[in-house]
Amino acid sequence: MTMSSMAASSSISSPFITPKDGGVSSLSAQSSGSIKVMQKKVSKKIVSVMTPQQSERKPSTTGSVKTGMTMTEKIFSRASQKSQLIPGENVWVNIDILMTHDVCGPGSIGIFKKEFGNDAKVWDREKVVIIPDHYIFTTDERANRNVDIIRDFSHEQGIKYFYDITDLSNFKANPDYKGVCHVALAQEGHCRPGEVLVGTDSHTCTAGAFGQFASGIGNTDAGFVLGTGKLLLKVPPTLRFVLDGEMPDYLLAKDLILQIIGEISVSGATYKAMEFVGSTVESLTMEERMTLCNMVVEAGGKNGIVPADATTFKYLE
Repeated sequence: MTMSSMAASSSISSPFITPKDGGVSSLSAQSSGSIKVMQKKVSKKIVSVMTPQQSERKPSTTGSVKTGMTMTEKIFSRASQKSQLIPGENVWVNIDILMTHDVCGPGSIGIFKKEFGNDAKVWDREKVVIIPDHYIFTTDERANRNVDIIRDFSHEQGIKYFYDITDLSNFKANPDYKGVCHVALAQEGHCRPGEVLVGTDSHTCTAGAFGQFASGIGNTDAGFVLGTGKLLLKVPPTLRFVLDGEMPDYLLAKDLILQIIGEISVSGATYKAMEFVGSTVESLTMEERMTLCNMVVEAGGKNGIVPADATTFKYLE
């Protein structure tokens, strides 16, 4: 496959981007010596290359031979029980985990009860994760009511993974409170390679660091998932980012994703899967990979994904 470069715009000013021949971006480390020495010798560098999207790929017509699929397409294939998928195809997907919190949870619950009935039960109480993490430690009664609604619903439905919070005053919570939803999902073992995780938060894409499809959805979709465990999704085309090289000491995963977004623009990945691979990505910790995937939505991305490897499975132990 021909690789197209992810060229840095001439208007972008960056302390660690140096254009290479052919327009490929190179992230170069600074030397501890003088500027003159730094210009002569670069000990570390990261080269990023973006492959062209696969929106025009068609299924094979040669009998038993099938067209290869991307990571996201393979996950959709498993979840939809279809052997072959192409970008743009709409499929019913079985959801492995639904996450909601105190901002969108009440609305999702309201839609669920309206459409399925006040006495309806969720499709699987062990696949719903509810976390209050926005409207906490506040004196606003309406904000507190949001937490009350998801608490009452969780008790009513017997939701196994409701991570409640108790205000112990002076900004102290119960010791077993899990905190921010995206971190809690990872730390409590709800992120698993190959699965489909959706949540009522735009940064649900964070969980793609675990080699799974993870994306934010709205209250209406969440209400439907609560009742059925399914969702109609369009298979996104994939943008594959190859990052090779050693990470300089001063460079963070946040810098990588900000540079990528700066190059492709805040709409450059609209409804696309952003797949991150290469030796640089393999060297990142799970927390750093989560940082990469967390911000794909800032480029309009549908999901971010990193292949699962030994680092992933070590974290999941």
